[in-house]
Amino acid sequence: MDGSAGESSESGSIVSSSQSSKNGAHDDDGCPRQVSPVRIDGSRNTSPMGRVGLRNTSPSRQKVIKTKPRGLDEETIATFGKVVHPDVQMEDSIWAMLPEDLLNEILVRVPPFMIFRLRSVCKRWNSILQDSSFLKFHSQVPSHGPCLLTFWKNPHTPQCSVFSLPLKAWYRIPFTFLPQWAFWLVGSSGGLVCFSGLDGLTFKTLVCNPLTQTWRTLPSMHYNQQRQLIMVVDRIDRSFKVIATGDIYGDKSLPTEVYDSKLDRWSLHQIMPAVNLCSSKMAYCDSRLYLEALSPLGLMMYRLDTGYWEHIPAKFPRSLLDGYLVAGTQKRLFLVGRIGLYSTLQSMRIWELDHAKITWVEISRMPPKYFRALLRLSAERFECFGQDNLICFTSWNQGKGLLYDVDKKVWSWIAGCALQSYNCQVCFYEPRFDACIY
Repeated sequence: MDGSAGESSESGSIVSSSQSSKNGAHDDDGCPRQVSPVRIDGSRNTSPMGRVGLRNTSPSRQKVIKTKPRGLDEETIATFGKVVHPDVQMEDSIWAMLPEDLLNEILVRVPPFMIFRLRSVCKRWNSILQDSSFLKFHSQVPSHGPCLLTFWKNPHTPQCSVFSLPLKAWYRIPFTFLPQWAFWLVGSSGGLVCFSGLDGLTFKTLVCNPLTQTWRTLPSMHYNQQRQLIMVVDRIDRSFKVIATGDIYGDKSLPTEVYDSKLDRWSLHQIMPAVNLCSSKMAYCDSRLYLEALSPLGLMMYRLDTGYWEHIPAKFPRSLLDGYLVAGTQKRLFLVGRIGLYSTLQSMRIWELDHAKITWVEISRMPPKYFRALLRLSAERFECFGQDNLICFTSWNQGKGLLYDVDKKVWSWIAGCALQSYNCQVCFYEPRFDACIY
């Protein structure tokens, strides 16, 4: 980034351009010509001190015009400062002589959203980015970091924007490859995104990789009813599972179904015991699926390894108006919700489940200024989701999101047009090229 000296140089160039245009001094191409300041007595000032504020025309200060990546629109945000990286010129012949393994080492360290730009550089790069050797290199480098994926249809065309927390910028990814029936965003895990929808009278589910633009429809479930779904990815095993609990209308007679990508089929498991669920929101943590229950009070837990349901008598905090279960890292399970019966006494709090004592322990409270800005009305609804000890809050009437880092205990706003759509669906997303849909 430019320092204070660079800023003063830019402001001086604006002044000198304005003065030049008034004096009618222009180059042949129509641009203002640099003119030295004139003294009151009419003589030209040629001293170095008299050139303060003039345009710096040295090669090191020449303005570099940046181009947008092809097929990728970037949206600026209001809260976070945008990271600017200077362009570095390199001869084409040097890139052409690079060995393929060295080129792979370079490309896998490029931010994943820049791949859309790199694909259009040349045919060689486009083929390398789709090669198995590049995907192998990519699987060995650290993750890009968490992102927020927003999805909506405007009015019938799928739209998708991704906010990169490491890069602090919004990027738009084309989602026109999705079929029209893909309407509900189920969630994301390990670089894959899951959608569901009704194709006529048939309930369907699909998984896709937004970076590679690949997708496929999963086989039909045993029971053709709209279900509550959650997807989990096992990167070590290079597979994924989709868990279908009861249907959205509360039918308790449907057995739990689990899709295994290695077997490419759904398997039937135990029917969930007769309980009164608080919400359809689920959290997957440490190979266990958790749901809130009112009767019996506590949590319903589904063990993926055994295929059976269990009840955990973890009583919720008093005066809890609405709660969301959020999965963290290292077996951590959070409960996020509002406390208080009156709007002036309400507050947003975060609890963590003590697995040994089976109790909720308060770990944080949302500062009042953030709570008033997020929920202006006491009855206003909000959404909450999390990943890797990051918790994000979104409100239907707000064009921004609120992010909380559990480890650092830091609150921050995320603003941008991607969160302003009333039918916008949001989830955390980890961009990965090596995430396979099979």
